[in-house]
Amino acid sequence: MYVATLMLLGSGELGREFAIAAKRIGCRVIACDRYENAPAMQVADAREVFSMLDGKALRAAVENHRPDVIIPEIEAIDTGTLAALEQEGWHVAPCAKAVQLTMNRDGIRDFASGQLGLVTSHYRFAETREEAIAASAEVGLPCVIKPVMSSSGKGQSVAKTSEEVGTAWDYAVANMRGDRPRVIVEEFVRFDSEITLLTVATKDGVLFCAPVGHRQEAGDYRESWQPAQIPLEALQSARFQARKVVEALGGHGIFGVEFFVRGDQAIFSELSPRPHDTGMVTLISQFPNQFELHLRAVLELPVPAIEHLGPSASAVILADREQDRFSFEGIADALSLGAPGNPVDLRIFAKPKTLRNRRMGIALARSTSVEDAVARAKGAASRVQIRYED
Repeated sequence: MYVATLMLLGSGELGREFAIAAKRIGCRVIACDRYENAPAMQVADAREVFSMLDGKALRAAVENHRPDVIIPEIEAIDTGTLAALEQEGWHVAPCAKAVQLTMNRDGIRDFASGQLGLVTSHYRFAETREEAIAASAEVGLPCVIKPVMSSSGKGQSVAKTSEEVGTAWDYAVANMRGDRPRVIVEEFVRFDSEITLLTVATKDGVLFCAPVGHRQEAGDYRESWQPAQIPLEALQSARFQARKVVEALGGHGIFGVEFFVRGDQAIFSELSPRPHDTGMVTLISQFPNQFELHLRAVLELPVPAIEHLGPSASAVILADREQDRFSFEGIADALSLGAPGNPVDLRIFAKPKTLRNRRMGIALARSTSVEDAVARAKGAASRVQIRYED
């Protein structure tokens, strides 16, 4: 009856778009998350609510639904149970090794730098406030401090003095995921731009999407655009390093490989073995989009040459407070910015609750230039207003 049964571990906005892509080709989707009515659950065939860090609950869900593929969508997962399931014959995408190493920044950074020799910033790890201050003296100030386990930039900050390092430690620990108080203290890289190189490992080889540029604020992305204009030498270096790391990790699927670009140099930053938030722009910029690419690679379906449709951008729609009763206004005004050949679109994530600075949706735009696409996406996003109900 179904092409395949897929179990999503994490059911946020990225999982939602993946589930939609999977349903379009006849898959059955089981959406799992720690809270009820998560975005992907609303379009899935079945749902399970439990903490992904609960290994017993994770195993019970797998054994109950017996998926053909287990697809992690978040970092906070009991990777020990995931690895054990894979050893027992369950298919984890792209593979348990990739999920284990990328769940925490210390794992992937040591793997990329120490084992593969990729170009990275100088860094140290710390498990106490005192160790963080000592580490900052080694890498130099200013420095960037991040929890080793988080997502979307949560808990990340820049410290310019030893006193600020202590404050940054507190902020990182308060905003980390899991129960592991450990941070990475890394050199502040003075870069020209940041990119995400969406890298697709398929049964027939490795493919690359056009580089995605992005702007961050408070450790989280605000706009992304494709293609990012970077020097050819930097792009070639990024592709070489991305290919090296995804082939070493193994498995099939899409990897969001992040780099700092400084002149002709690409400096490895992070990696996610799944669709990337900055890659939401591909919903309007290319065919197949990142979710369709991940699905095809995971299921070992044919992946055609990736067609770039034109300069495109995404801009986030943020909440500014916590509330579980709200609605959206301005949808028509936002969509009115579209024009023939230069479309504007929206994705409202249908999250059941707003939080301060939580992404509730994105605006998408395509145009004749990246600059105009970004302006139109930001303009559309600004027209969508969240009305909070008391």
